[in-house]
Amino acid sequence: MKTMSATAQASPNIAFIKYWGNRHSALRLPVNGSISMNLANLHTRTTVTFGGVEQDSLHINGLPVSGKGLQRVSAILGLVRQRAGISLAAEVVSENNFPTGAGIASSASGFAALALAASQAAGLNLEQAALSRLARLGSGSASRSIPSGFVEWQMGSGDEDSVAVSIAPPEHWALADCVAVVAAAEKDTGSSEGHDLAPSSPLQAARVADAPRRLEICRRAILERDFTALAEIIEQDSDLMHAVMMTSRPALFYWQPATLSVMAAVRRSRREGQPLAYTIDAGANVHVICPQSHAAQAQQMLSQIPGVQAVLVSPVGGGALILP
Repeated sequence: MKTMSATAQASPNIAFIKYWGNRHSALRLPVNGSISMNLANLHTRTTVTFGGVEQDSLHINGLPVSGKGLQRVSAILGLVRQRAGISLAAEVVSENNFPTGAGIASSASGFAALALAASQAAGLNLEQAALSRLARLGSGSASRSIPSGFVEWQMGSGDEDSVAVSIAPPEHWALADCVAVVAAAEKDTGSSEGHDLAPSSPLQAARVADAPRRLEICRRAILERDFTALAEIIEQDSDLMHAVMMTSRPALFYWQPATLSVMAAVRRSRREGQPLAYTIDAGANVHVICPQSHAAQAQQMLSQIPGVQAVLVSPVGGGALILP
């Protein structure tokens, strides 16, 4: 049987202005826009092969995945099959070079790589906006891992225009993300379930209403390379999202003692003149943003904090790409 195959690579992204909550769950249309930065040294590599198998299969880091994980991947494969006019089942093999499901956006890089590899294998040459839309249907934040560098996901009016665009290339600002890994295990409550809980928090409406202000400050800070403004707004936005999580019903507490220790150390270092800022996705791990010239110093400081298992350092990364 003839097979069609392609391999793609995509980076996770760290959200500066967070996506938390949907106005349409099935289409993953967000309640507010978001801004992020791609992480160059972290990646997912995914190979999609149509044909040669009876039904869709998925392996992540060498282990077979079934149930919900496979269903989410099959849904994207189904959209690609429909568009390409094919009916072949596919084998999907994916590998991450960083902890999976631990709040380092593995679903973002995973579905971005899947969208690109599957569409390419099926003979579709989708434009960036169409790829971003397809990736979004698998994981909202995956829409932001398609474009390059600093990225804004526009909430849009519906499915067609809720896509991510690059607002500055990687070389625009030499920042680094020093990820203080305090929990490498997969988290108990995934982001998809968390998004559904967001409306149950009495704080969510206020967070969403204020989002345009935070987006404007963050966008301007990136374009003007203003670290002081960036630090202030990303910490406020991160704290707001976690306040919503902690006041949802049931409550979601992702932070661990070491998470708080890292946050305190970052604030202390900044008071002492170090340009550092924290932001935390849906997990316990802390992303410490700094100019690239300060990354080695930040890595050393973070690695000495009790409970920090490793520090992954990454400069600003490019967009999703097809590998030869």
